[in-house]
Amino acid sequence: MISDVGYGLNSLAHLALLLLLLTVRKPGVAKHLLVVATAATFLWSTSLITSLFGPISLSWLLSIDVVKQLAWLLFLSACIQTNFSNIAAVLKRPITLIIVAPALIALLAPYLLAINPAWSFLVLIVLSLEVLVLLEVVYRQAGREQWAFKPLIIYLGATNLFEFVTYANATMVNQVEIGYIAARGYIYFLLMPLLVISIRRIHHWGIDIFISRDVVLHSSLLLVAGGYLFVMAVVGYAINYVGGNWGATVQIILVVMSFALLATVFLSNAFRTKIKVFITKHFFANQFDYRVEWVKLTQWLTRTGDSSSDVYHAGLTGMLNAIQYESGELFKVNANGYERVAEASPTINATSEAQNRATCATLETLAQYSDKNGWIIDTDAYLVKPFDYEGLKLDRNALKEWGYQLFVPFLKDGGLWGFALLSPGDKEKISLNWEVKDYLTAVSEQVGTYMQHHEAAQVVAENAQFAAFNRMSAFVLHDLKNVLAQVDLILANAQQHKHNPEFIDDTFETLEHTKARMEKMLKQLTDKKAVQEGVDAELLLSDVAKDVVSSRCSGLKPIPKVHVLKETAVIVDKEKVANVFYHLISNAQQATGDDGEVDVVITANSDSDTQLVLIEDTGVGMEKSFIEERLFKPFDTTKGNAGMGIGAYDAKTYIESIGGKLTVQSEPGRGSCFTLHFPIG
Repeated sequence: MISDVGYGLNSLAHLALLLLLLTVRKPGVAKHLLVVATAATFLWSTSLITSLFGPISLSWLLSIDVVKQLAWLLFLSACIQTNFSNIAAVLKRPITLIIVAPALIALLAPYLLAINPAWSFLVLIVLSLEVLVLLEVVYRQAGREQWAFKPLIIYLGATNLFEFVTYANATMVNQVEIGYIAARGYIYFLLMPLLVISIRRIHHWGIDIFISRDVVLHSSLLLVAGGYLFVMAVVGYAINYVGGNWGATVQIILVVMSFALLATVFLSNAFRTKIKVFITKHFFANQFDYRVEWVKLTQWLTRTGDSSSDVYHAGLTGMLNAIQYESGELFKVNANGYERVAEASPTINATSEAQNRATCATLETLAQYSDKNGWIIDTDAYLVKPFDYEGLKLDRNALKEWGYQLFVPFLKDGGLWGFALLSPGDKEKISLNWEVKDYLTAVSEQVGTYMQHHEAAQVVAENAQFAAFNRMSAFVLHDLKNVLAQVDLILANAQQHKHNPEFIDDTFETLEHTKARMEKMLKQLTDKKAVQEGVDAELLLSDVAKDVVSSRCSGLKPIPKVHVLKETAVIVDKEKVANVFYHLISNAQQATGDDGEVDVVITANSDSDTQLVLIEDTGVGMEKSFIEERLFKPFDTTKGNAGMGIGAYDAKTYIESIGGKLTVQSEPGRGSCFTLHFPIG
């Protein structure tokens, strides 16, 4: 049963490696043969689990061992030379046939001849020796890549040396020892990490396998636990062997104490941190797992609130989390110096005025230095090697007392936007080598961009509010100008018609309309938003056009003429349509000389599903580029201070809001034609 556990673990490990290899899309002979060897080892290990397949016969044991060795021999034959284009090229080489010939003979011979098991033991010894010889050849020809191949050599060398001992012993006693067979699964399983490390190191194979630092950490802790329990078991066995009856008692005590101590070690965060730092320093080319760290930083920054204090605190915490530090402060540079905007367990404790001045002087000096070159400054390193920071002069006594190790600047447009002060607190300090500098620079750029984008978004939001208010004010002023035009029209005709009762009635009606418009504008200014309410009703556009011409456009020449050719009632807001007509007709009048013509033609399209209103003039006309780029652009006017530049824009916006459209045809010197399309029904 104990052998099944070892072979089961080995099967699962090789199955996981096989799946990883199958996910690698890069082609390569080494990859394909490694897949074959890994699959053969997986099948070999699985077939030896007695709880699944029952007792293992000697013939099956020998055959499956030969198959496994054949697969690895084929793989090593491809490693001797690296310029193969495909597997067929490997198999055609004479040396490959010589290498695999003993294994093929041992595999086929039992089916053709009656073979004594002793000969099979001898063949397996030869195959093990053959693997060891090939490993030496591969290692010697690796040259500069010997470091990469070394784990592979150790893995295959150790396993095949064990195979050699197993079958050498079987040759001497004429049987395979059960203990050797039971141990093989565990040996292959425990040595397998060496194979994975070698696969990851040898780049020309084209096999990229990612090993998580957390996986390595937990695997290392398991190895520590296994080694610890092994030592305790040996001690207990020795005491039991030497001490006689009292050895069992000591064993029990040691086992209980060992589990208690082991639990204490595993629950110790300091121990786990030291192990992780040791693994990072000695087993990985990069100190940080950049993919994991970048995802963590991004997730942290996207979980924050919308207020500035939340954003600044998230930026500082993101910096601290990136290097597993505990304390820090975030400062933002402003016109009066710098301002603290976030803090996390701050360590600056200026209790006296002198200490406060020294701290401020230190910050000022660091800020000015980083503003010039953008450097990250390690104050601990400065105390030891100040010449590494050429031109930086700090008060060493003040620096020893202020408690922060790292000064990390945030840059914007080539200047200093702010900076963070970071301290490890009770955790281990990191050494500011080139990799840490590059890593912190990238993190600070990400965090700085995040905070600066938040500030920019706030400015944009405030500007949008001001723009909305200004836009609303422009519409109010535009309406006020129209009201003033109505009042001017009344005053212009007052002397001539003041004794005419009909004029008096029209005047009061106009004043009532003017009062309503003024109240609406006042409401707009009070509520600080445009009032969009309106009343839609079914009406004839010719009536609206005639009313606008007679009441609002008759004081300016040329007097517009309204022509009704074909008309159907439409559902619109009378006041808004009147404003649209007034804007376009008055613009046509201003663009046309007194001797010119302005016509308002009301008709329908050929399908009679759209009511058309054509406002034509014989004025100066417009360039095509002006129509496309400026005519309907709000607040863009050719009238100087006399216009607001929103008449045409307002007309187009309203027509489109009811499902219609506004088109323009114009030619310089020959006039213009605005066509309004009103949907019917």
